[in-house]
Amino acid sequence: MSGEVRNVIIVGSGPAGYTAGLYTARAMLEPLMFAGYMSGGQLMLTSDVENFPGYPSGIGGPEMMVHMREQAERFGLEVHDKNVERVDFSERPFKVWVEGEEYRSEAIIICTGAEAIWLGAEGEDAQKGRGISTCATCDGAFFREQEVIVIGGGDSAMEEATFLTRFASKVTIIHRRDVFKASKVMYERAANHPKIQIVTHRRVKGWLSNEEGLSGAILEDPRDGSEEEIDCTGAFIAIGHKPMTGFLEGEVEMDESGYILHSEHTMTSVPGVFAAGDVVDTRYRQAITAAGMGCQAAIDAEKWLEDQH
Repeated sequence: MSGEVRNVIIVGSGPAGYTAGLYTARAMLEPLMFAGYMSGGQLMLTSDVENFPGYPSGIGGPEMMVHMREQAERFGLEVHDKNVERVDFSERPFKVWVEGEEYRSEAIIICTGAEAIWLGAEGEDAQKGRGISTCATCDGAFFREQEVIVIGGGDSAMEEATFLTRFASKVTIIHRRDVFKASKVMYERAANHPKIQIVTHRRVKGWLSNEEGLSGAILEDPRDGSEEEIDCTGAFIAIGHKPMTGFLEGEVEMDESGYILHSEHTMTSVPGVFAAGDVVDTRYRQAITAAGMGCQAAIDAEKWLEDQH
């Protein structure tokens, strides 16, 4: 790369990245975004988004990401669908390496998100977004009066299952052991719910489908390898998320799971480096909250850059 130093480089895309791009572009900061090979983030796997304000009849996740990107590009966001391999935040301008090339910037906004951990069971890829989901808040309403399953044994699995009882006729929690990580109160709330059944010592070996989408799952007992089938038209995998922060190791402060920690507003432990969206958010993980945080990070970066000059 030439000696050019950018005002802002945004690493990652999705609602946080594109909103940060929109705000920094409109602030005339000429932002450069490395959106990643999987640009658009988790919403690229979401068929319908019905809970984002401004879309009264809903919108497809990928379509929504195209809209967000186009809007930011209209104001001057420069986007490259490439992954950042490593960074050096030890001095300013900060350095970012992409496909072996070095880029430099006065400020950085990290929006690389977190990916849901999938089971990797047979037939899973074909049914992602067609019956198999990792977010009950996002997709639960599509399963009114249907039988669904939730896979997991922690608080998020109990929470997802309890939330799904608003829509589904029956919710079955599948857990590979008989010991639960969930807190006692969350477990009991689920266990005592008339619509919820808990099945232990089972793991999903494969998914069953028909022309409409998901139709069931093949369950295996890990103790003896015996198998059985369960009918369901919806499945929610709740075994955790992992933040996409591998390329940042040792550069900014993170928690033990790898989520970035904010030190002041959206600023990280490194002044001039900001983070927004699911890469810091272990609680909400919604498109709207990611977009809101992207806006905050852009405004924080703009104010910080002003203070430097």
